[in-house]
Amino acid sequence: MNVLVVGAGGQIGTELVPHLQKIYGEDNIIAADLRPDVVERLSKGSRALTLDALDLKSYRETVKKYNIDRIYNLVALLSATGENNPLLAWNINMGALVNSLEIAKELNCSLFTPSSIGAFGKETPHKNTPQDTIMRPNTMYGVCKVSGELLSDYYFTRFGVDTRSVRFPGIISNGCLPGGGTTDYAVEVFYEIIRKGEYTCPIPENTYMDMLYMPDALNACTQLMDADPAKLIHRNSFNVTAMSFSPKELFAAITKRVPDAKFHYSIDPVKANISASWPDNMDDSSARGEWNWNPAWDMESMIDDMLSAIKAKQN
Repeated sequence: MNVLVVGAGGQIGTELVPHLQKIYGEDNIIAADLRPDVVERLSKGSRALTLDALDLKSYRETVKKYNIDRIYNLVALLSATGENNPLLAWNINMGALVNSLEIAKELNCSLFTPSSIGAFGKETPHKNTPQDTIMRPNTMYGVCKVSGELLSDYYFTRFGVDTRSVRFPGIISNGCLPGGGTTDYAVEVFYEIIRKGEYTCPIPENTYMDMLYMPDALNACTQLMDADPAKLIHRNSFNVTAMSFSPKELFAAITKRVPDAKFHYSIDPVKANISASWPDNMDDSSARGEWNWNPAWDMESMIDDMLSAIKAKQN
């Protein structure tokens, strides 16, 4: 199994690459990113190269050269960043996806492209959000995700391309800081509390959103791609979640462990509007039934691990 991770320098890719190496072997994983400095960092622990996923010719040549069987397309501008430049978000997010789909079709690769809770909108049922439901997002990021789900399903039904994806909620990680997402507060707070003992949150205190701890997110990436295709009723894309909490609940749980921690709010209207349109909690029973999705981490165990890991890192 030869695997190419495109956009490998982001929050997911940074930890997905070593995760894949453990499963399929170090020599079988290629990490690719557009930014030379990121590629240099990645090359210290993996086979890494500079690649622009919008350059179809170079992308295709890379897949051919390394005899790639599976592509993880992680290229994306995230929700809050995408609202600052919607056209750029569309061009990057959809351009990388279309190129990935075309190459997968031509060279017979399987393809994973993550979707997101951002694919949902204000009209979506917010509690126990169904697997199949109305999807009318109010962000360019969400529009790209819905379009990506539909296009990936099209390439599966029309051309037989093995496309699969999950709708990621907020991903909490101590490996790499996130980059412009609405759920970033749930990562930033740990760094700020350990560094200076206080944190100012841009999300309203009672806003619930689904979350995953990174180890569960990585398992979702590999478990779905290794699942028996005969058992998959859905493909693009599965609801997956492990926990749902508000900033107020998260901060209260952190305070039990760091009694002197102080929390403030300075609401970012863009992030507040986006977060209000997303589910409070999703129904992930389809993932559990079709490929045995079963997350291992809840909020309490995640908090303990995050505080421990970031303390060790900053020391």
